[in-house]
Amino acid sequence: MTVPTTIPETAAAGAAARPRGRRLALNHLAIGALLIVAVLIPLFTHSFVVFELTQVMIYGLAILGLNILTGFNGQFSLGHSAFYGLGAYTAAVLMHQWEVNYLLTLPAAGLVCFAVGFLFGLPALRLQNLYLALATFALATAMPQLLKFHAFEGFTGGVQGIVVDQPDPPSFLPVDGDQWLYYLTLIVVVLMFWAAHNLIRSRSGRAILAIRDNPIAAAAMGINSSLYKTLTFGVSALYTGVAGALGALAIQFVAPDSFTILLSISLLVGLVIGGVGSIPGCLFGGLFVLFVPNIANKFSTGLAGAVYGVILLGVIFAMPAGAAGFVRYVAARASRASNRSA
Repeated sequence: MTVPTTIPETAAAGAAARPRGRRLALNHLAIGALLIVAVLIPLFTHSFVVFELTQVMIYGLAILGLNILTGFNGQFSLGHSAFYGLGAYTAAVLMHQWEVNYLLTLPAAGLVCFAVGFLFGLPALRLQNLYLALATFALATAMPQLLKFHAFEGFTGGVQGIVVDQPDPPSFLPVDGDQWLYYLTLIVVVLMFWAAHNLIRSRSGRAILAIRDNPIAAAAMGINSSLYKTLTFGVSALYTGVAGALGALAIQFVAPDSFTILLSISLLVGLVIGGVGSIPGCLFGGLFVLFVPNIANKFSTGLAGAVYGVILLGVIFAMPAGAAGFVRYVAARASRASNRSA
């Protein structure tokens, strides 16, 4: 026998659905407004500003790759500078040695990094927490030395690196090289952020989150933890590798010493500052990674590291859950205040 739904229950359900609908509409409106602003920025700013914003998006994409692994799957990594460098060198070698179109180097870099990340994830299945961090630390430490190894100098250029030509904009677009690279990066970033959003909300994404939250319960539910962990490692490396390829196009140069463990630490700092487990927060992390060291240098060249540390501590104390957590806190306070006033 079906129990009829009472009028108060229906009204309560409708009242609960309305705020969710408003939040969803506001989120879509905010995303649309940000995209419009992002499209218009290069038309009203200097080339150097356009270049810096391109780098922010590239770092944000690399941080998103780390976030997929650490924030959503719970695997800790200090080796993503290796995947960033591998993606950059894949693009540089394909363009320099075989004259491959720069657009084709982006998926190629992603596929190469996916394969390496997946294969590295297989032995890493036996490692957890700090031991996995040490293994990825070893990967990040070894990568610059491998790029300098004399047996690979014919491809990597050794310590001299490789000069990368800046892509020419399509003839039908009234933009210069910096503006075209900005728009290309924007398109790639929007598509890959959208793909990550859909991945996390898919059945596979729920499995990835379940492994992070409770591995034993996930295994009891029939989730193949080994498969999902290695696939997540590969997808994470793919995102960071595409970011590295875009970084090679933006900087127009790759060299082994550009991809040291310091880059891995910077990506980890950007992840924490943006908000672990937040997709939009990765872009704020990119802003922090690029601009805060420059701000520290402007305060004092000799004490830049100390100033950077003070700024980092201040941001952590002010936003312990990262920028994404701070935004959620402010939005919740504003929502409660509006409900009380109503």
